[in-house]
Amino acid sequence: MLKMQHLSKVYRTHMVETHALRDFSIHVRDGEFVAVTGPSGSGKTTFLNIAGLLEEFTSGEFWLDGVDVRGLGDDARSKLRNEKIGFIFQGFNLIPDLNLFDNVDVPLRYRGFNAAERKKRIEESLSRVGLSSRMKHYPSELSGGQQQRVAIARALAGSPRLLMADEPTGNLDSLMARGVMELLEEINRQGTTIIMVTHDPELAARAQRNVHVMDGQVTDFDAEPSLRVKTRDADVETAAA
Repeated sequence: MLKMQHLSKVYRTHMVETHALRDFSIHVRDGEFVAVTGPSGSGKTTFLNIAGLLEEFTSGEFWLDGVDVRGLGDDARSKLRNEKIGFIFQGFNLIPDLNLFDNVDVPLRYRGFNAAERKKRIEESLSRVGLSSRMKHYPSELSGGQQQRVAIARALAGSPRLLMADEPTGNLDSLMARGVMELLEEINRQGTTIIMVTHDPELAARAQRNVHVMDGQVTDFDAEPSLRVKTRDADVETAAA
């Protein structure tokens, strides 16, 4: 599903070079639920932005669902991102002046779906997260956990192969966080690949596999020993394709 090898990301100014990722190698199989952990500033968000095609990388290889991302132009990257990837953010990113139906509708309009197809997808995705009876409610009328469920529905409406979650429970209390995590696990069981960045070790432990990032490198895998991804320093065991 997603494969990066010896990938680097360097931010340059006229005075300073900052290496956000260096010799970064990871392989996520189709249908996996992978938690990415590490301290603040370790490179987790940079990895997620590159994996989500929101940001370009400096060097290395990156394959997404069989497509070589290197050299893709802006239009091709946008098309691939819109067709393959859904995003869930810590801050929900809902539009306060739109009801739930219209919030989920926004990216579908961008994709160019007709009205009937959009309506079908919106109703199905809101039902999937348990909010079909709240379609005409506004974000301010919902709890934090319900707002995150709307954000998940918005991501699912586009039928993504890969769901990228950046601290999806970071603004929720423990009970709401547990509910959102259970929903993500159910989505994963239905076949969607999920990569989740989290600081919460309890949530990370519920994923199928943990990848720890430190100083822009993968430093630890919790993985099956059936595929070897070579790094410059050592052979690291990771999951099979």
